[in-house]
Amino acid sequence: MLGVLSLLAEGTNDKQNIYPKATELVVAAVAFFILLFFFWRWVLPRVNTLLEERREKIQGEMEKAEETRVQADQVLADYRAQLATARDEANRIIEDARATAEQLRRDIQAKAEEEAGATVVRAQEEIRAERDRAFQELRDQVAQIAVDLAGRVVNEELNPAAHERLIDEYIEQVAGGAGGGR
Repeated sequence: MLGVLSLLAEGTNDKQNIYPKATELVVAAVAFFILLFFFWRWVLPRVNTLLEERREKIQGEMEKAEETRVQADQVLADYRAQLATARDEANRIIEDARATAEQLRRDIQAKAEEEAGATVVRAQEEIRAERDRAFQELRDQVAQIAVDLAGRVVNEELNPAAHERLIDEYIEQVAGGAGGGR
């Protein structure tokens, strides 16, 4: 170990060992220029090509992203327009439904009024028919009473023709007396 240390100590004292020799400098310079030429001729163009391809790819992606953003904005605008149209259509349908309901209400009300009027007319006709029936019954009863009374007064039985004639005369007198008294 002492031998190695002594060699190191001797080699460090020489200035020649610190600086490279001229031949080493020439060989290193030639190697450097060969490597420089090799890089300049083959590597640098390939790196430039790769960088250009990457730049074009990034530029294309940015353009595509911009187109996508523009399309998204257009789709959003279309969606908003469709939404507004749908709202307008919904409002129109609601208004149509309200108008239809109002018309239906008016139709139902008119039909109910018409049916009420028909019911009143039927009731009036029934009242008239009932009045006529009651008047006919009263007429028959008065005629019967008149015949019975006349039969008692005359104390004889009347024939059917005379009976009918007496009834008609009596009814005309009663009707004429009732109409003139009012």
